[in-house]
Amino acid sequence: MRIFFSYVTAIMLSLPAFAGFKYPESKTVDQQDNFHGTVVKDPYRWLEDDVRNSKDVSDWVEAQNKVTFSYLSTIKERDQIKKRMKTLWDFEKYGTPFIAGNKYFYFKNNGLQNQSVLYFQESLDAKPQLALDPNTWSKDGTVALAQTKVSPNGRYLAYGIQDGGSDWRTWKVKDLKTGKILKDELQWLKFTSVSWDSDSKGFYYSRYPTPAEGQKYQSLNKNQKVYYHRLGNAQKKDRLIYERPDQPAWGFSAEVTDDGNYLLITIWRGTDDRYRLVYFDLKKSRKKPIDLVTEFKYDFSLLGNIDNVFYFRSTQNAPKGKVIAIDLEQPKESDWKTIIPEAEDVLSSASWVGSNIIAHYLKDARSEVKTYSPTGKFVSHVELPGIGSARGFDGSPDKQETFYSFSSFNTPSAVYHYDVKSGKSKLYKKASTAFKPSDYIVKQEFYTSKDGTRVPMFITHKKDIKPNGQLPTLLYGYGGFNISLTPRFSTSNLAWMEMGGVYVVANLRGGGEYGEAWHKAGTKLQKQNVFDDFIAAAEHLIASKYTNPKKLAIFGGSNGGLLVGASSAQRPDLFAAALPAVGVMDMLRFHKFTAGRFWVDDYGSAEDPQEFKALYAYSPYHNLKPGIQYPATLVTTADTDDRVVPGHSFKYTAALQKAHKGDVPVMIRIETRAGHGSGKPTEKIIEEYADRWAFLLKNLDMTLPKNYP
Repeated sequence: MRIFFSYVTAIMLSLPAFAGFKYPESKTVDQQDNFHGTVVKDPYRWLEDDVRNSKDVSDWVEAQNKVTFSYLSTIKERDQIKKRMKTLWDFEKYGTPFIAGNKYFYFKNNGLQNQSVLYFQESLDAKPQLALDPNTWSKDGTVALAQTKVSPNGRYLAYGIQDGGSDWRTWKVKDLKTGKILKDELQWLKFTSVSWDSDSKGFYYSRYPTPAEGQKYQSLNKNQKVYYHRLGNAQKKDRLIYERPDQPAWGFSAEVTDDGNYLLITIWRGTDDRYRLVYFDLKKSRKKPIDLVTEFKYDFSLLGNIDNVFYFRSTQNAPKGKVIAIDLEQPKESDWKTIIPEAEDVLSSASWVGSNIIAHYLKDARSEVKTYSPTGKFVSHVELPGIGSARGFDGSPDKQETFYSFSSFNTPSAVYHYDVKSGKSKLYKKASTAFKPSDYIVKQEFYTSKDGTRVPMFITHKKDIKPNGQLPTLLYGYGGFNISLTPRFSTSNLAWMEMGGVYVVANLRGGGEYGEAWHKAGTKLQKQNVFDDFIAAAEHLIASKYTNPKKLAIFGGSNGGLLVGASSAQRPDLFAAALPAVGVMDMLRFHKFTAGRFWVDDYGSAEDPQEFKALYAYSPYHNLKPGIQYPATLVTTADTDDRVVPGHSFKYTAALQKAHKGDVPVMIRIETRAGHGSGKPTEKIIEEYADRWAFLLKNLDMTLPKNYP
């Protein structure tokens, strides 16, 4: 197919107002695709090219950033907002401790460190020792510590390094006894952790083949394999443990049981929580894979084992989750035993700590935690401080203690030590912050979606704010991949509320708040339900006199970026501003890049005629109409995002700027040396959110409160 370019040199004008504003011109190509008889134009296909390998894309990024930052620099309150965010951010933050190899490990950030530092203690009363400080790995803080795994004897720490926000990991090993970094280095690991063998001499991991030159950030991830790495060996000597060359789309997660007797391999093929299981009996000299579960039907999350009986959190005939036991000697599904039956609330996770199973439930999207005996007898409730989210409870059957953290929208994370035998929680670490949680109110409301479905939302704001129909309001959502949005503290959201804003989280279908039925109701041919839920949330806030369309903004990232793009395309009259972050914007081609093929579980695929119609009907890139005034829009993405490749946001922005009619800005902010979000240094996070909040301040016609710090 011949490609015709109509390239116009980019024009950048920095004006405080938008009358007569000119965006950089985006060239177009004569690209057309035929989907089941429907011809679809893709004039900005060239923006899919990797910015590192294309001068045209690189020039476009530079031109767009120049326009965006020129505009943001005209907002006089921007520096004030950034300064206040820096102050709010500057408090000690502790991660939830975990016990490994008879040592206590935890992350700590002194306040404004770009990356949190990992420490360990020999006992709870011992002096902390430095394990790893990723702040020393790069001057700009863009090299992060992504994952860790401690050997059973507590001597070795395997750790994954994330460079520039990419999903690729390089793994290394540190000897905690000598403090030396070993020569071991493993490359091309993605979507995997590692699992040590019982003698601490090596570990299992999964990796993909080395990408072709120039395809590191865009090529499809296929043909993952499981290997065993022996300490001291070069990676090329690692032993292949398991592969399925006949199934290049399958992925593998290897886990050694706590007793060291078995290697369990969980097989996945997408984002759906439906797995096959294979295991190796490590006690036998001749180790071969044995099929345990041979169909992708249910979720299986290993809690632990007693000899040859494995305990799982599973959805087997229980869409809200239960705990089951599978005897390796009687592996048929008809012989599986229910230990903790399905309840009214969703069993989101479970762990085996000491003498009890700790079960974490979601009740209307907030945490409830209960403990049970290994036979399924109820023991007690874990008393939580209030309405919020609990995280942690990691451990093993041979330890009678664990840790968890608790937070809410107005409450920074506090860490608790939990004694399994007594069932008592004791405050371990609590943040000291530059604000009073009691000055803010958190409430939950329910509203009705388009088809009559009852949907919950959390609303948070300063106590002295009263609904009057004029409040600047930020509505956040996700609605996908069985992910639940629960009440959690965010310094950036606190900064928004300090500015006088209302912060709202809607628990849309597609998430996991009410189990598998709730999730499936927002997927594939039912995906429109998610956008209907979000739009209904906005209408509820307006009807309840919190805000109005001139004061309402929407925000979401990744699948939530898709949510924002689709919702603003369908109801541009309903929102004053939109903040789509690292969004999936081209629903016809997402499966052709990096991890995109996994998302077919939730979205469907344009290669299926029925699913194509559904995708084409809401795809943000394809549903922008010329001559429409869209909400003021600040798209955000990053050049090293290899989860949702930045071409999605590039193409969407070019199309939006072409279609948009009106004086409000529609622009893109492209971060460098950053990815999909994880590993982003504190400095970049503060900069990005200061820009977002300044953009909303300008476009929601806000003024900072008189007593704003």
